[in-house]
Amino acid sequence: MQRLKNDLTSQMSYTTSGSTRQYLEEGSSVYFIFIAALVFIYLSLSAQFESFIDPLIILISVPFSIAGALGTLFLIGGSLNIYTEIGLVTLIGLISKHGILIVEFANQARKSGKNLLDAVKQSARVRFRPILMTTAAMVLGAVPLVLASGAGSEARYQLGWVIIGGMSIGTMMTLFVLPIMYYFINRLKVLLKGKIPTVFFKKNKPQH
Repeated sequence: MQRLKNDLTSQMSYTTSGSTRQYLEEGSSVYFIFIAALVFIYLSLSAQFESFIDPLIILISVPFSIAGALGTLFLIGGSLNIYTEIGLVTLIGLISKHGILIVEFANQARKSGKNLLDAVKQSARVRFRPILMTTAAMVLGAVPLVLASGAGSEARYQLGWVIIGGMSIGTMMTLFVLPIMYYFINRLKVLLKGKIPTVFFKKNKPQH
């Protein structure tokens, strides 16, 4: 569009319509919505876990999920519009839920006396099936959107692929990357606990 704009003479002008016009008019609010969603989830999780670190671990998978959704959108030749933006915001909540399952169970296992490594392993193993079931339900639920036809099917088609791509990539990152990050970050917490004010950390029993 910018290239076409540069080719116009001073006596010519252009305008947009349809989804392109809607996106350009509402595009500035998209970034605010994303940031607001992340901040809201982070603050809610900070209150729930009484920690500023655990919510960061939970949200680690969110960028991978968004990247997976945008990559899928690029592969199918789609574009950002109000429908795909709704899908991206939905992914933030869904992928955060996966992280909550793993982190919460790992914290409970550590409180029961397990060491850090065993707690992470048990959490990833026990929460593996519930996470896959949630992802399978969402992906299968998005299949009718991908197969939609008729009026408005193009928008639903892109929304379906955003959910499928984002959930698939985000789930893989949650199952493999998040437990690793949980382990290393908590190991670092133990090493730095005497050097950083304890307000940043939830009070857990030191584990080795």
